[in-house]
Amino acid sequence: AATSAALGRTGHGAPPLRGGVAAAVLPSAGRSYGSQAKEEEELRVRYLDDEHKGIVVLGLNRSHAKNALSKNLVKMMSKAVDALKSDKKVRTVVFRSEVPGIFCAGADLKERAKMHSSEVSSFVSRARATINELANLPVPTIAAIDGTALGGGLELALACDIRVAASSAKMGLVETKLAIIPGAG
Repeated sequence: AATSAALGRTGHGAPPLRGGVAAAVLPSAGRSYGSQAKEEEELRVRYLDDEHKGIVVLGLNRSHAKNALSKNLVKMMSKAVDALKSDKKVRTVVFRSEVPGIFCAGADLKERAKMHSSEVSSFVSRARATINELANLPVPTIAAIDGTALGGGLELALACDIRVAASSAKMGLVETKLAIIPGAG
């Protein structure tokens, strides 16, 4: 019951998380990460309370881009993971989507097409480092996959200790069809 409650959807007409939800910010941050209102909600950080105290839910929330990994989202994930690794009150981290039917579509290829080659290298390095930091968190991590997890989205899920997928989930490393290796690791 605790797992299903922690993995439950919030917002968008979905059932709420049980056990209450603390402020959707990291400790001592005072606000969500991001510089614009639209970007601030790209990664929702929730600290559960009551019987679920110690569980942190990181929710991907880029519905307009199928949760594709943008520079801003990777930056927000990096900051969140960095804060979580030193937070002694955290017992478990759940990575999930706030967008029904999609976990993560991988890299934001529309944004990437507009990047200079030096930006691409920096973006891939930061994404790889963030996914490695997620994999090395000192607490159990769970990817709750509901929908599609492609490319970097699947790499993100694979970095978690446990992956729980809906029966309708679809996963793949589509870049292998182009004879290239997954970019984030």
